[in-house]
Amino acid sequence: MAGLTLAAASASAADLPARAAPPAPVIAAPIFTWTGFYAGLNAGYGWRSDDRESVVLGGAVPGTLFFDNDDDGGFVIGGQIGYNYQIGSFVIGLETDIQWADTDEGNAVRFVPLGAAGTFVPGRFDNNLSDWFGTVRARAGVAIDRVLIYATGGLAYSDDNTGWAVGGGVEWAMPAGFLGSSAVTFGIEGLWLGFDGDDNDNNGLVGTFTPVGGGTVNVFAPDIGNDDNDFFVARAKLNFKFGTY
Repeated sequence: MAGLTLAAASASAADLPARAAPPAPVIAAPIFTWTGFYAGLNAGYGWRSDDRESVVLGGAVPGTLFFDNDDDGGFVIGGQIGYNYQIGSFVIGLETDIQWADTDEGNAVRFVPLGAAGTFVPGRFDNNLSDWFGTVRARAGVAIDRVLIYATGGLAYSDDNTGWAVGGGVEWAMPAGFLGSSAVTFGIEGLWLGFDGDDNDNNGLVGTFTPVGGGTVNVFAPDIGNDDNDFFVARAKLNFKFGTY
């Protein structure tokens, strides 16, 4: 009798539905977006275009002025803040930065007199280039997953002048946790800047010439119609995006 009861219980248990294991939890991986505010630092190198041309002088001191035809360059370093907004694969934004620029502010000048021997003592032929500048620029580009390719342009300014800035760059989103943050980007950018009228004083004194047996005469550079100062910057940028992905 006991055997029959055990067999019946076993048969009833076999008829019950099998109990499945609970499903494993699904953890959604964060999806990176370029939308959001950011701030960061940058460093690079800048070149100032040296487009001085030789000038023939007449009058009391006939001769030719020659300006060194080598571009001045130096390191640049600064910081930037901005905001991006992503619409599908397109990204638009606004960025402002401030930069310190280690560039030579003077141009070398030589004077070759015509028909008279003597000694030329150059003065400081200053180009009035500030040792700092800033920009306020719009940005527009295309995001390919975690890579952003963009163009940029807007206003450039220094302590005594304004101009324009255009350029472009590429930016990468670093893996989550890089430098302890969930949203760090690294980029390379090139900017071309132009400052109207922020050039050397072409009507200014550039030196003195003392002919043999004569008195010292001041040498001035005439206005040669060059009022622009162009500056190119290549720099690396590291940004920290506020918030998470």
